[in-house]
Amino acid sequence: MTNFLDELSWRGLLHQTTSPELAAHLASGVRAAYCGFDPTSDSLTIGNFMGIKMLAHLQRAGHRPIVVSGGGTGLIGDPSGKSAERQLQTREMVEHNARSQQRIFSRFLDFSGPRAAKIVNNVDWLSGVSYLDMLRDIGKHFSVNQMIARDSVASRLEGREQGISYTEFSYMILQAYDFLHLYRKEGCTVQLGGSDQFGNIVSGIDLIRRLEQGESFGATCHLVTTSDGQKIGKTEKGAIWLTADRTSPYRFYQYWLNTTDADAVKFLKWFTFLDSDTIQSLAQSLAHDPAKREAQRTLAAEMTRMTHGDTELARAIATSEAIFSGDVKSLDAAQIAEIAADLPSSGVSAGALSAGVGIVDFITGTTCAASKREAREFVQNGAVSVNGEKVGPDFVVKSEHVLPGGVIIVRRGKKAYHAVRVER
Repeated sequence: MTNFLDELSWRGLLHQTTSPELAAHLASGVRAAYCGFDPTSDSLTIGNFMGIKMLAHLQRAGHRPIVVSGGGTGLIGDPSGKSAERQLQTREMVEHNARSQQRIFSRFLDFSGPRAAKIVNNVDWLSGVSYLDMLRDIGKHFSVNQMIARDSVASRLEGREQGISYTEFSYMILQAYDFLHLYRKEGCTVQLGGSDQFGNIVSGIDLIRRLEQGESFGATCHLVTTSDGQKIGKTEKGAIWLTADRTSPYRFYQYWLNTTDADAVKFLKWFTFLDSDTIQSLAQSLAHDPAKREAQRTLAAEMTRMTHGDTELARAIATSEAIFSGDVKSLDAAQIAEIAADLPSSGVSAGALSAGVGIVDFITGTTCAASKREAREFVQNGAVSVNGEKVGPDFVVKSEHVLPGGVIIVRRGKKAYHAVRVER
């Protein structure tokens, strides 16, 4: 067992609590706490992972986590952190996304035993409340003055061109009602979320106090960013997702492996469950021998194992080592496809390969060489390899060099890779 708040604190995750009495509340018994997840997509990103991780830490501290899938609130859209109105999704799409996201949580939460995690969908209770009942029984407890002052609303009102619809303005009432419902039906007394949810959490606490004369609490984590202020998981190729159909295990592994030295230790604390002594040891390794990249390798391994399992981790490591060593011929079609998907690419016709293409012409115009002069110079200096084998000026690329999956992997130096796809 661990102390939930202390665990979040040393990891640098704890941003704010709604009351200093939360620690005593958690220490005095088994508590149920929830965190909500918007079904805006059929998967979740590593940014969403922080909500899951807070629930996991809570469960490891001896409490009961509740995942709230926003099948009801997702029809409205949370204005928090948004500079413009969301595009509303159909009921069918929201239902599909909510159902699809459920596959993710079993990787990180235990759904068995006396403190088993539970997944609920707020459409089950929100859809049964009439508009009149919501206004009469719930809405009368909300001050418009206070609602306007909330950051999620105030920021939108400041921009004359943006504004906020009554629909999104009402979101905080629905989230507060979620907390009230879970307090009544599940004995849930704690809500968790990102720092941008603090106002919504406080609204729920106030509603429970007014209608049930009950005591409830909230805790938020920092909105995690990289050392240069960028949002976690946003890359040139798009978001990093928690399911293999959106982000392959290889690309997922590579994302963590490429973590900067400035972020590596911080990410180990935020994202993994490694203990303080282990992380401190990795921090010392990074300080004394950064080229070894032990911290990044451990981070990549831990995150990939948790998210995709040992088998996919082994494949990701093998694929990564093959591309580094140049031994891509040892990989199967699926592994080669994962590599190619992560590289700059261009095409070559199957007919051209049948006749043969000289190496200088082959790499000219790729990311390995911008011109024939550059290509010739790189090849003459022995800096170019095809499928892991160094080639000389007389080398001719032919059909026999096409790897499973219909690509040829070219490398210049140690880091400039390019995938040439065969076009039929």
